Amino acid sequence: MSTPHPPRPPYPPSGADPGESDEFLAGPLRAGSDAEASRSTALLMARHWPSAQEYAVVCLAASGPLAHMVTATAFHQVLGRLALGEPADSLRPRLLVAVRDTVVNWSGTDRITAVLPGLGKPAGGRGMRAAKTLIPENRVLSERAFHGLSRLEQALLWHTEVEAEPLDVPAGLLGVDIDSATAALDQAREKFREGLARAHRDLAPSKECRYYNRLLDVPIRRGGALLPDVQEHLSGCAYCRHAAEQLGHSEAALGVLLAEAVLGWGARRYLDSRPGRRPDPARARGGSRRSGGRRRGGGPGLLARASASGGRRRAVGDGSGQPARFPGEGPARRAAGTAWSSRTLLTGVGVASAGLLATVLAVGVWPDGDDGTGPVATTSTAPGASSSPPGATTAPGAAGLPAAGRTGPLRNAATGLCLDVEGTPEAGASVVLAVCSTVATQQWTYAADGLLRSAAGTGLCLDSHADAGVVLLGSCAGAGSARGDDVRYDLTPRGELPPRWDRTLALAAGGDQAGADVVVKVRDGSAGERWTAGTPTASPGSLSIAGTAGPSARPA
Repeated sequence: MSTPHPPRPPYPPSGADPGESDEFLAGPLRAGSDAEASRSTALLMARHWPSAQEYAVVCLAASGPLAHMVTATAFHQVLGRLALGEPADSLRPRLLVAVRDTVVNWSGTDRITAVLPGLGKPAGGRGMRAAKTLIPENRVLSERAFHGLSRLEQALLWHTEVEAEPLDVPAGLLGVDIDSATAALDQAREKFREGLARAHRDLAPSKECRYYNRLLDVPIRRGGALLPDVQEHLSGCAYCRHAAEQLGHSEAALGVLLAEAVLGWGARRYLDSRPGRRPDPARARGGSRRSGGRRRGGGPGLLARASASGGRRRAVGDGSGQPARFPGEGPARRAAGTAWSSRTLLTGVGVASAGLLATVLAVGVWPDGDDGTGPVATTSTAPGASSSPPGATTAPGAAGLPAAGRTGPLRNAATGLCLDVEGTPEAGASVVLAVCSTVATQQWTYAADGLLRSAAGTGLCLDSHADAGVVLLGSCAGAGSARGDDVRYDLTPRGELPPRWDRTLALAAGGDQAGADVVVKVRDGSAGERWTAGTPTASPGSLSIAGTAGPSARPA
């Protein structure tokens, strides 16, 4: 009996036969068949090399052999993870991030920069290494929302919105039919926006910001006016001002938003290099494609794109070559939308002019006497709906996150076992799960800089990158070197610990028995990836957690 395959798209991507999705081509890499693996590698490179190469040129601010070296290294890293079992969906953005991180790491290593002087350009490697952060502050919520999507949803959004490619391209890369891809793309756009609103609530620096969550999301979605007290809050709160700008861009300029959130450095230059975004008179006249027909940066009617019921309205062209407009959009409504343009929100100028928007927020969007921390009010999510990733479960007591600077055990939510060091606490020692106790090897400190320090030895931290997928005890001295992210982790509101060298992974239990290794695996929202501030107990099955307030975690 033959093995069933996914439906084949009518227009497969170049470089392969119909039905050969990226995941299909990754199979031989995992099987270890040299001949087939070589063929698969060639086909995957044919599909994704040009884009990765062009972004390498952007990151280095120069073309030539060095850009080829960076691109080849990025492919080696990503394809190596595929061979270890990582899914092959959404390869393009992962390859681009690998390109960026390779340039950053190389430019911070003296031995490499000595032989590759091209890494020293202020607009390239040297500038990237000196940057405080590669993802701008006003894109942090979008970064979190994007990584909260499934890989299939990430791929569909990236290829249609950032690469500006027709839907049949990502459908072919994913091995799905066009109808399924169309439905999944609409769902991905909606889930991304919901993720933005949820990230604004979860990472809010104050109760007041959480209170304004609904009062930002709903009116911006509907094209309505913000209430005066919301406008006043925005004028003095950069966090909520950035959130409002990202919510406004989530439909009007989604491609720009995603590129800046995922890549950060050189995002606009990479967008300009995309063939689908180059001037096309035919597309300008017709405004036919969802991404290509829009003006970058928001354009007229940034907020005037949804009906009062929350339905999606598409821009239409009139054949005159003028910017596309929405049905029924007059000069007053366009002027209202312009008040919420990207520049206005980024600089904080003209916040009060939001009152010029055409419609007034209905009284019904006010919270029913709560503090705004309930479910996000959107037109597609009913109150009380779960905001957890698919397949996630909630363990009893899982709300007790480790507090920054506080030393104590780290308990795995799925097994009830704690993080421990096997044998003598020294660099290279194995990290395992054990029955929770008060021994020094189970005492860990999550620092504000992302380090997970062991109390059992001076200068020892949890290292997620020293071995292939297995977590070991390593030296904290690496935190200031090119390998600094190997011992740094983000702490999410759900208690996940994704390593900063690859936020698509997470620290997880490698088994359900005492003595099992602790590993880094593809992040899927399961209970085995969640960690809480544990209390000593003789029973591995006990989930008695000391409730502590979590730190303000950087989004993963």
